[in-house]
Amino acid sequence: MSITTQRGDDGETDLLFSRRVPKTHPRVAACGDIDELNAALGLVRVSNPLDPSAVGFIAGVQKDLFVLMGEIATDPADRERFEKAGFSPVTAGMVEALAKEARRVESAFAERFMGWAVPGASANVCSAYLDLARTIARRAERAVAGILERDDSLNREPLRFLNRLSDLLWLLARNENALAARGETEG
Repeated sequence: MSITTQRGDDGETDLLFSRRVPKTHPRVAACGDIDELNAALGLVRVSNPLDPSAVGFIAGVQKDLFVLMGEIATDPADRERFEKAGFSPVTAGMVEALAKEARRVESAFAERFMGWAVPGASANVCSAYLDLARTIARRAERAVAGILERDDSLNREPLRFLNRLSDLLWLLARNENALAARGETEG
């Protein structure tokens, strides 16, 4: 099957289970934000992080983002089909894994971070990509919050996941800056 189907030429696209919606639909927009976040995390992974443990963790997060997109791309009328097809929703355990990693990264700092961080100020490419990914995660979080405003029966874990992820990305960026300033790597 060709990727070029021309089915989207009329301004519509498919959610999961072939439910047609306008390309401006909030679920499509949120999935686009999450997809963009996943691409930005790919840039982080190939930018030689000074903390090598971040690479493996981010690879896992990227896989979790596919779970998140699947859940967001499912219309409420198709939730039962989603579950019967063997797909799983975002879980509290996925959110806790992000919080645990954030605690690990934050515990490496003797002082609390105060004030604003200027992306790119340290000239560390990985840190700048992490900050880019963080801003995209926040946009995706706002998009998911908008969906939840319209459908309060939805699982709230995707919103919590994106909130924890954006916090973690901020911490990882600050960690990269600190490691660059010290001229060292963790491992």
